[in-house]
Amino acid sequence: SSYRGTDASLVLQHARSMSSVSVPPPKCLQKTFVAPRRHMFGPGPSNVPPRILAAGAEPVIGHMHPEMLEIMSDIKSGIQYAFQTENNMTIAVSGTGHTAMECAIFNAVEPGEGVLTAVNGIWGERAAEMAERIGAKVNSIVTTAGGYFTSEEIDQALAKHKPVLFFLTHGESSTGVVHPLDGIGDICHKHNCLFLVDCVASMGGAPLYMDKQGIDILYSGSQKVLNAPPGTAPISFSERKCKNNYKNTLFNRKTKPVSFFLDMTWLANYWGCDGKPARIYHHTAPVSAFYALRESLAILAEQGLENSWQRHREVAEYLHEGVENMGLKLFVKDKNARLPTVTTIVAPPGYDWKEITSYIMKNHNLEISGGLGPSVGQVLRVGLMGGNSSKASVDMVLEALRDALRYCHKSKV
Repeated sequence: SSYRGTDASLVLQHARSMSSVSVPPPKCLQKTFVAPRRHMFGPGPSNVPPRILAAGAEPVIGHMHPEMLEIMSDIKSGIQYAFQTENNMTIAVSGTGHTAMECAIFNAVEPGEGVLTAVNGIWGERAAEMAERIGAKVNSIVTTAGGYFTSEEIDQALAKHKPVLFFLTHGESSTGVVHPLDGIGDICHKHNCLFLVDCVASMGGAPLYMDKQGIDILYSGSQKVLNAPPGTAPISFSERKCKNNYKNTLFNRKTKPVSFFLDMTWLANYWGCDGKPARIYHHTAPVSAFYALRESLAILAEQGLENSWQRHREVAEYLHEGVENMGLKLFVKDKNARLPTVTTIVAPPGYDWKEITSYIMKNHNLEISGGLGPSVGQVLRVGLMGGNSSKASVDMVLEALRDALRYCHKSKV
């Protein structure tokens, strides 16, 4: 009580001058942070429903506790259901979809081996760069944004380049294409090649059958249809990849994977997939994120995959009809190749797409985005995934677009 006003200030200054800490506490952290509530109708992340948020807020336990290992077992079962696979080597990587992409490539390919990537958007480009970074011999087949490859084109490219791994994106979120998968696995295996598929934007939103379609490695992400926070990524390796049917297997490599963190020999043990009686510490898993992922997989299981696929298709078609009724055009011309989770709309002629997305965010508190990679400047992207996939969400998007086209500047040129 003897220090007040100016005296207290002087004492505080003196205390700071005597401190060994040269960098003061940041003033920005003295304010309480409150995240804004928005309608997340872009290509991801999507809105996280209260049930999943609540699961992620449960008390933290140890990453090796028996209860945690049981949660991981539940997650494995949920991924097997979502992927439609019986693969034992099924886990969730601690990281986003990019982490799973690297996990797949780093474990499937050794330096000097051949990789073929199908590029019809940004994700084929990313896969090629990752493979190049580990010294693989990378070739690509390329088609225009909004297009996809025929089985004949893939067969010819595999015969020409003879890779050990072929990469294909099932749900190309940068262009809005869902790529046909039937028969491609058989073509790959005819050429003694593994089939790697990215289903980050399609899992739960479009039909996908890992085992039936002969997919050897499949990965996804938590923040799209699953509506969980970003930070966990389902991935599964087929028995073909794990055993000695092929020269390069998970447990019979000439070289160690370039990443210790993503080495599947370690991760398989941590997830109890290697048949060994004891699990060895590898890394501290994101416990709270695993809670959320488990809950999101539980919701998908309760809804049923086929119901989820149907709802996403019907809502996407409702959006497509509304967009075309406004006089706008859809970017993907082939109706059967339109991704049900992320719709690409041709950027309205005469408008600045950035002004449209900014106006919608400011006036409707709603996110839609522009293009990505080869679609930059060409499209608007609307993502309606998981709980966001509803006709009510479509109505909000259409009203926001109508409003933006009324008030945003249109060039007369």
